[in-house]
Parts: sequence; structure tokens; C-alpha cells
Amino acid sequence: MRRRTVTSGGLEEVLDSLASATSAAREEAQVQTPAPPAARNQPDLRTEFEFELPRGYVDDDGQVHRTGSMRLATARDELRPQIDLRVKENPAYLSVVLLSQVITRLGTITDVHAGVVERMYATDVAFLQDFYRRINSEGHTHAAVTCPLCQGAFEVDLSGGRLGES
Repeated sequence: MRRRTVTSGGLEEVLDSLASATSAAREEAQVQTPAPPAARNQPDLRTEFEFELPRGYVDDDGQVHRTGSMRLATARDELRPQIDLRVKENPAYLSVVLLSQVITRLGTITDVHAGVVERMYATDVAFLQDFYRRINSEGHTHAAVTCPLCQGAFEVDLSGGRLGES
């Protein structure tokens, strides 16, 4: 193996030439960078959905929070509760942990954690579970159907219109 030695004078020259070559390459890249393609007519992906609770969450100060927003769930959101010790001890706790991860805002509360979901009324939790199911299954639960008697075409919400209806 052959060793090469570099003197400090030679090193400075190499660094200077390298710096000038790098700046020249940057200038060329700026000149040759094509303009971004025109916006396509694609619908935007909606990832956050507003909701209004039937009863509302009452915080420690007695303030009622009824409106909020929920984001679409990711694979990580659905997998994380499986390793949560509270869920392992009580599988029914899964929905509490899952909802606390995807609710981004509840009234003026932006830090929605499992403790907040635990203190919600059962009707609100049932509403949020149904809402979660609706937005995470293709964003809707509507189906086009045809009446067998009159042959009229219309759309039906398969999840039901009222709480507890399916």
C-alpha cells in the first residue's frame, strides 16, 4: 500500500478548488431546475374532519366542549394500542386509547389524552366510535341502491342516521 502525504499549502488549494466547483454546480442546478408541473385537477386528500358531540365533554372548570376535530388514523395509530398495558388488561379500553390518538381538538382542548376520553359520556364515546368508523372506511358509508319496486335509484347511508342504529 502506498501512502500519500499532503502539505497544508496543497490542502488549502484543494479545499478552495472544491468550494468553487461546488458553487458552480449549485449555479448550474439553479439554472437547469425545471419549473414545477402545473397543478393537476386532483381532489385534495381530506385528513381532518369536524364533529359535534351529542352531549359534550365537561372539563374540570365546568365548561362544556361540543365541537372538535378528528384526523384519519394511520397504521401506527391502530397498532400502538395493542402494546398498551391498559388494553392488555382490559381489551375494551382499546377504543379509549385509539380515540385519544386521533382526536386533535375538543373545543378549546388541544391535548386530548385517554383521561379526557375516559371522562366523556357514553353517548359521546359511541358517537366518536361511529364517526371514527365512518371517516376511516373510504371516508363515507354511502352506497348507491335501486328500489326493487319502482326501480328508483338513490343513496343509502349504511351506518345509520341515528345513534345506535346500523
